[in-house]
Amino acid sequence: MDKVIITVALTGAQQGKEANPNLPVSPREIIDQGYESCQAGASIIHIHARDKAGKATSDVDVFGEIVSGLQARCDAVMNISSGGAIAGLPLEERLRAVTKLKPEIASFSVGSSMVGSYSAEEGKWTRDFTLCQSYSDLETVAREMLEAGTKPELEIYDLGMISNALFLREQGIIKEPLYFNFVMGISGQSPSPSVRNVLHLAESIPAGSVWLATGIGRNEFPLLALSVVMGGHVRVGLEDNVYISKGVLAENNAQLVEKAVRIIRELGKEVASPDEAREILGIKRGVKI
Repeated sequence: MDKVIITVALTGAQQGKEANPNLPVSPREIIDQGYESCQAGASIIHIHARDKAGKATSDVDVFGEIVSGLQARCDAVMNISSGGAIAGLPLEERLRAVTKLKPEIASFSVGSSMVGSYSAEEGKWTRDFTLCQSYSDLETVAREMLEAGTKPELEIYDLGMISNALFLREQGIIKEPLYFNFVMGISGQSPSPSVRNVLHLAESIPAGSVWLATGIGRNEFPLLALSVVMGGHVRVGLEDNVYISKGVLAENNAQLVEKAVRIIRELGKEVASPDEAREILGIKRGVKI
């Protein structure tokens, strides 16, 4: 594949401006940085929403404001989060923005996930499940996305999640080409972003599938280069990494996209436009809301 899709993850649901004051929080900030990122070369915009206090929210009105604001300014593919970043959020509420707005893509964590954190005071690691899902839950998410005409971006935090995705494919409720995101570099949750681990994941998905890799923190750009070399696509953004280089905070999301574009071109490939991304993923241009 000579064309590489760049996804930009603008804000996430975990860290705020305390991590980087340039991280966008308000709808206007998110829209502005999404537009700038699209101009810089991103073809897919991954969207989380924040409330007026800067905390993650599932409010459909806020998601709608962001999506419509972006669609008015660029033709990027909209990718809405349906993840469990807000602990304890009911499944129906997690899916509401997808079922109401019917985006072209939505993230779909294909299993339960945990996050590890280190307590300096206690001198130990703790690992807590932030998203617990049954097979029934997974089937519900898949069916709702299928009915909405939304392509699921299958978030893979461990190899077992690929097995879950293949089970849903067998049920006929996710359609090919399957679209996988290997999320790597989260302690207690994902494998290290080594060549061996990326190769193992890439060889474990069906032929003809499309995949990208997301490196968390300092893993972002090394994994990006590895993904490009191995025929995958890439993701950058302040959701995953707040630095443009070691110890230097990124000025905005577009700066991270610009660096991704440089690396992709240095490796002899070109960046996919939004319509080329749609063609690669087998999706139709979304209806304006």
